[in-house]
Amino acid sequence: MSFSDKLKALFSKSKIDEDFYDDLTDTLVEGDIGAKAAYMLVEELEKICTKERISEEAEVMKHLKQLLLSDVKEIDLQPEEGKRNVWMVLGVNGVGKTTSVAKLANYFKNNGLDNLVLASADTFRAAAIEQLAMHGEKIGVRVVSHQHGSDPSAVVFDAAEALAAKGAGLVIADTAGRLHNKENLVRELQKIDRICRSKADQGCYKKILVIDATTGQNALRQAEVFNDAVELDAVIMTKYDSTAKGGVAITIGRELGLPVAFVCTGEKYPDIAKFNAEEYINDFLGM
Repeated sequence: MSFSDKLKALFSKSKIDEDFYDDLTDTLVEGDIGAKAAYMLVEELEKICTKERISEEAEVMKHLKQLLLSDVKEIDLQPEEGKRNVWMVLGVNGVGKTTSVAKLANYFKNNGLDNLVLASADTFRAAAIEQLAMHGEKIGVRVVSHQHGSDPSAVVFDAAEALAAKGAGLVIADTAGRLHNKENLVRELQKIDRICRSKADQGCYKKILVIDATTGQNALRQAEVFNDAVELDAVIMTKYDSTAKGGVAITIGRELGLPVAFVCTGEKYPDIAKFNAEEYINDFLGM
């Protein structure tokens, strides 16, 4: 049952009283909003509804929507024209990171960006190098890679040099995501971070985290680790559809102040869209 179905069921069987607010807190937690955030949201909602003597479902939902919207951040990520842009894409293995890199490249290519280079900087997972090469071939975008096990920051360096040879454009770097070896991962990402920063024009370097929208609190923990390592700029949510539990964008916005740039809804290259906070909350609440 989706979060919005649970919400409808809650309204149908409860009058708006203290028990209702307790049940709403539980429902929000099940919808992947963290316990602390859910408690604070419902406390705020109860205050508003009590003060304004609200007892109608539509009015309660309206105020719940406004409270949730205040936590969700969106960002319009665009490479700057006439400049060297470098985007580092991060995320744990299995979230769809490499495919998201290809979807981003395809999206910008279809929107008229002609100088695009993909950097295969996940050199530890042999399949990642081959996977990105295959994507590059299919969408017609150049991929720079080194052999398995080589230095990831050297791959990014070479990709940025290849971009610079043609002038302006965008490098999108696919990076490793082995969270079980956190210290090594953080050190490696910080090294890549320094290269990316040195190769991009001022203000044209972005760090983007890919998360699986269905993994809830796990996604928040991942965001915390990567944000501590390199200070993220934005998030891409994969495996996102309106039936997902899906409250993770609310929690990440509230806890870390991170905006969502794109959502991916399927396996194909065009299955990526700019994130729209209002649509997201309407989906989440079933409005």
